[in-house]
Amino acid sequence: MGKSIAFIGHRLVLAKDLKERLMEVVEDKIKNGYDNFYIGTRGSFDELALQVCSELRYNYNINIYIVITSLNIIKAKYEKTDYGYEVYMSYDNFKTVMFEIEEVHFKKRIIVSNQKMVDNCDLLIAYVDLKEKQSGAKRVVKYATKQGKEVINLYRDTDNPFFNKTREELDKMFEEYCKGIKKL
Repeated sequence: MGKSIAFIGHRLVLAKDLKERLMEVVEDKIKNGYDNFYIGTRGSFDELALQVCSELRYNYNINIYIVITSLNIIKAKYEKTDYGYEVYMSYDNFKTVMFEIEEVHFKKRIIVSNQKMVDNCDLLIAYVDLKEKQSGAKRVVKYATKQGKEVINLYRDTDNPFFNKTREELDKMFEEYCKGIKKL
């Protein structure tokens, strides 16, 4: 069995070129002996990591493990919520992993599951703004660092559309945004 990579990132991805950055790093790591990939199910970065690994699976012999925190995520592709329907990707073509977290309070299961992913990997590939005050993804990156894991963070300050903007520029952006909403 080769080396393992886990992916951790923010639910929302703003970078337009992140797929290319991620593809380049993952393919390089595959060429250097990594063949097991652990991916969560909770956000845009997880979806992007799954997409990249799925595409690379056509050219390389790799194992993709979807890390779930609840068996309900496998059962249904659609789940009704208070806000409408949430769509879940079908994981029929992938192996799934669920760490033993039944005894953990439901609000902490994702955090504990992410820590267990880190414990079982050799490398963490992240998309995390480390300047954010509070973030579950930031907490996992700090945990991985404390565990002595190698961390590659693909986040760039310039991924944030508000980076390096003056107050006047931000006000203008907000004004343009509000005009667009009024047109709807």
